[in-house]
Amino acid sequence: MTTAAKPAVRPDRAHFSSGPCAKRPGWSPDNLKLESLGRSHRSKLGKSRLKLAIDKTRAILKIPADYRIGIMPGSDTGAIEAAFWSMLGARPVDVFAFESFGEDWVTDITKQLKVDATTHKAGYGQLPDMSKARKDADIVFTWNGTTSGVKVPNADWIAADREGLTFCDATSAVFAMPIDWSKIDVLTYSWQKVLGGEGAHGMLILSPRAIERLKTYTPKWPMPKLFRMAKGGEVTEGIFEGETINTPSMLAVEDYLDALTWIDILGGVEALYRRSDANLAVMEKWVAKTEWVEFLAADKAIRSNTSVTFSIVDPRVTKLDEKGQQEFVKKFTGLLEKETAAFDIGGYKAAPPGLRIWCGATVDAADLEKLTRWLDWAFAETVATLG
Repeated sequence: MTTAAKPAVRPDRAHFSSGPCAKRPGWSPDNLKLESLGRSHRSKLGKSRLKLAIDKTRAILKIPADYRIGIMPGSDTGAIEAAFWSMLGARPVDVFAFESFGEDWVTDITKQLKVDATTHKAGYGQLPDMSKARKDADIVFTWNGTTSGVKVPNADWIAADREGLTFCDATSAVFAMPIDWSKIDVLTYSWQKVLGGEGAHGMLILSPRAIERLKTYTPKWPMPKLFRMAKGGEVTEGIFEGETINTPSMLAVEDYLDALTWIDILGGVEALYRRSDANLAVMEKWVAKTEWVEFLAADKAIRSNTSVTFSIVDPRVTKLDEKGQQEFVKKFTGLLEKETAAFDIGGYKAAPPGLRIWCGATVDAADLEKLTRWLDWAFAETVATLG
C-alpha cells in the first residue's frame, strides 16, 4: 500500500537527463539566429559564427590567450580521440579511470594505440590515488565521472613543473566546476553536457605545450582524416579559427551560441557554478532525511554537482540480485516518466543499479525540490509491488 501521498505539483521542466541535458530556462527555437542555416560553413557568415563560438568560449571560461580552441567532430569522444591519436606515444602515460568513459580511454590507449601506459582505477563512487601521477609522464583523466557522480576536487595533484602533458575529459565538469588552466594541456567537452546543447560537436582546448607536441611529434600509426591537426611540422591553424575538419551543424552552433549568451546574461560562468552547487544542495537536504537512498559518492569532497548518482539502500531492494535491482529501478523510473514527473533518471547501464539525476545549471532548484516529492512517492509505489 502507498505510504506517500501523490504530489500535486510536477516539475515545470521534468528533464533531468545527464546528456543531452536540459535546455536553459526560457529556451525556445525562436531565440536562435538562423541566418547561417542553408549556408556553407566555409562562407564568410558561417566561419564568423563558428569563430564567435570559439571567442565566446574563451571569454566565458577565461581560457588563456595563448591556448588554442577548436570545434571538432564526434562530440567529446571525437575531440579526446583526436588528441590521443595525435599526441600520445611520445612518453609514458598515466591513465586514471573511475567510471565507464575513463574505462573507454584505458581501452583506447592500451589496446588500440598500445602505448606505454600505467592504469590507475577505482570503483564507482570512488577516486583512484591521483598522487601516483608521474611528473615525466603524460596524464589522462576525466574531471567529472558522468556515469559515477564522482569528480576530481582540484588539480593540486598535477605538478606545475610537469614534463608530460595533461589530457582532461571535462565534458560534464566544465561550466560547473572551476578549471585550473595552468594544470591543463588538453581539455575536451561536448555541447550537450552542462549547457544542454545539441550533440555531435566537441570542443578541443590546447595549451602552448600541447601545440608544441603537435608540431614536433609524429605518431607511428596511420592518422584518420578526422583526427589530423598537423602536417609537415605545422599545426592546421584554421581548425582554431572556425574552419572545422568536416561539416558542422550550423543549427547546433546557433544553439550553443544561445547558451553562451545566457551565461553572459546571468553574469558569467561563476553564476553557473552557484546554480549547480545550489541544485546539489537540494538533493543533499533530501538524502539527509530520506532512509531509502544514499549518494553513490559518499565522500562529499568528490561528489559531482552535475551528474549526481544515488544508491537505493532499502533492504527490500538490496536483498534482490543485480537483475532484480535493475528491474526495480526500471519500474521506478518508468512510473515517474508515465507521470511526466521525471525523464531519464535511471543510472548508467554499466554503473551499479540506482538513479542519476542531472543537477547542472540548466536545471532549476525549484524543479528539483518538486522532484524529491515525486521520488518518495514513486519509491513507495514501486517497493509496495515487492510484497
